[in-house]
Amino acid sequence: MSSASDVVDGCAVRVVDREKVALVTAAMPETDTVTDLAHVFGLLSDPGRLRIIVALLEGGEMCVCDIAAACGHSESGVSHALRLLRAHRVVRVRRAGRMAYYRLDDSHVRLLLDLALAHAGHRGEGS
Repeated sequence: MSSASDVVDGCAVRVVDREKVALVTAAMPETDTVTDLAHVFGLLSDPGRLRIIVALLEGGEMCVCDIAAACGHSESGVSHALRLLRAHRVVRVRRAGRMAYYRLDDSHVRLLLDLALAHAGHRGEGS
């Protein structure tokens, strides 16, 4: 027996729009691209790593010590998180002697974060 919520979450009548499906299928990114994107979103799903990314969004280029202090994390924890973020091209590093300075990899990462923060800040629109 189906409930009213089943109809809201699914189609009451199953009809496939073949033209629309073909259009969407043609525009679908390659499997490797989707997998890479899922990894990036997975990295962003961790609150600790997200704090680090937001710190870099607000502070620009920062050393590990400053990031740790700003986020309230240990330096070793921040270093580990930065290693993961760097492997997935979310951040990049610049070395100056014994210091390592991190920043967001490119403007796409900044745009993604700005949009995500704007989305998180609005409530009830289009619900």
